[in-house]
Amino acid sequence: MTVIQNVQRFSTAILQRSQLGRDFSGLRIFRLPLMKKAPAACSITIYTFFVFFILFVAADFISFFCFSSRFIFLVNNSERKAVPISENHRKTPRPIVVPLNCSARNLTQTCPGNYPTTFDTDLAWKPVCPDYFRWIHEDLKPWKTTGISSDMVERAKRSAHFRLVIVKGKVYIEKYKKSIQTRDVFTIWGILQLLRRYPGKLLDLELTFDCNDRPVIRSGDHRGPNSTSPPPLFRYCGDRWTLDVVFPDWSFWGWPEINMKPWGNLLKDLKEGNNRTKWMEREPYAYWKGNPLVAETRRDLLTCNVSDVQDWNARLFVQDWMLESQQGYKQSDVSNQCTHRYKIYIEGWAWSVSEKYILACDSVTLMVKPRYYDFFMRSLQPVHHYWPIKDNDKCRSIKFAVDWGNSHKQKAQAIGKAASDFIQEELKMDYVYDYMFHLLNEYAKLLRFKPTIPEGAVEVCSETVACSAEGVEKKFMMESLVNSPSVTSPCALPPPYDPPVLGALLRKKANSIKQVERWENRYWETLNQQH
Repeated sequence: MTVIQNVQRFSTAILQRSQLGRDFSGLRIFRLPLMKKAPAACSITIYTFFVFFILFVAADFISFFCFSSRFIFLVNNSERKAVPISENHRKTPRPIVVPLNCSARNLTQTCPGNYPTTFDTDLAWKPVCPDYFRWIHEDLKPWKTTGISSDMVERAKRSAHFRLVIVKGKVYIEKYKKSIQTRDVFTIWGILQLLRRYPGKLLDLELTFDCNDRPVIRSGDHRGPNSTSPPPLFRYCGDRWTLDVVFPDWSFWGWPEINMKPWGNLLKDLKEGNNRTKWMEREPYAYWKGNPLVAETRRDLLTCNVSDVQDWNARLFVQDWMLESQQGYKQSDVSNQCTHRYKIYIEGWAWSVSEKYILACDSVTLMVKPRYYDFFMRSLQPVHHYWPIKDNDKCRSIKFAVDWGNSHKQKAQAIGKAASDFIQEELKMDYVYDYMFHLLNEYAKLLRFKPTIPEGAVEVCSETVACSAEGVEKKFMMESLVNSPSVTSPCALPPPYDPPVLGALLRKKANSIKQVERWENRYWETLNQQH
């Protein structure tokens, strides 16, 4: 190969990797005709020309790279937006570690003043939040035009467990009644960690929180010309008939009563559990383990268990939490339950905390038709993140789902992987905190009054909650403690859904479920004809 041919190929490769080459891709430029034999002087001249040309292109590539570093790309679906970053925000601030002050001198359980009340963040890194953040706008839509008055907040306390007030970065709690177990304690703990993560970033606000399962603010009670505006009540789940504002549940910071670790650590354990048993090596059945006493639909599920006369492809187990506590919770570690190709999600009294643990398992989630939703599940798509199961014909629906998956292993495996990727990437604690941040700030913007500290409220901080805690409660608080302010800003909140876009999204979900039902009906028709 001649010198010119070598130079041509080398320069072409450089062009393809440079911005200049991309800008002129598709054009035939800088192309010299090959000569069978070029004079030596001519070869040297052309060679020298290409050396300088390559240096020029390399300089162009380097200058473009440096210039590009002054921009941050925000990704929202298929769009990419470049936002210029000023020179003042180029350097990432160093994190400041501030441990809890639980010394013997702090026996009065006071809130120390050593934690930063403000902290500069690196604005150069601000990706767009996951798509489920858009539901924040939908949940707050009932108050978009009217705003939220103090009377509305007052009316919301009828079923609330506590009132939360944030004024100038400090948290005040007025307790109305005790919640089930430690739900209220760990919900408040989670909000306190949010303020440690983003000190000085939250607006003043006042809200009421209900720690029970089922939503209670019925939308039908607030329709019509003479109806009152709905009271804004925060809780862990909602449904299509209610207006409760959905917030991340307490278990993200730990559930000590059943020894469930904080989400940050448990997410790592689930990833390791996935790697221990690959999907193809797992039991080719549908697995469920839980408490059937909390709901009739779960007791109905148990009729699908394998027996001497019938195998519906389900392997179902009753979780006895009393026995588990006596045996040290050895059989309830969810990271050790990623051993079946399919796992069943079924609601209990309302939505179930188990949902995120099941979706994280790489197994195909067989989701029995749910009534309730938490803050992230509305963005999950059937046949992409999970497989829909009929709630009024569970056994036959489960058998078909498992038979379909075992006959379409690659497709089934992809569904399980899409769900676990979603959990690992879009439901990590960084995004849980960012969801809380945006929800609370968007809520605060709707207030039409100045939040004030109620007479019966007390100031709380991480010290007043954790220093006096004991046993597993304290252990989980220490594991989930935010030790320093975040050096990065919260992700960028995406805009609300346009009504046509939201309508198309809901139709797509409904159509996917109907398609599965058609497949299932044909499956049973064919099976019946064979017999």
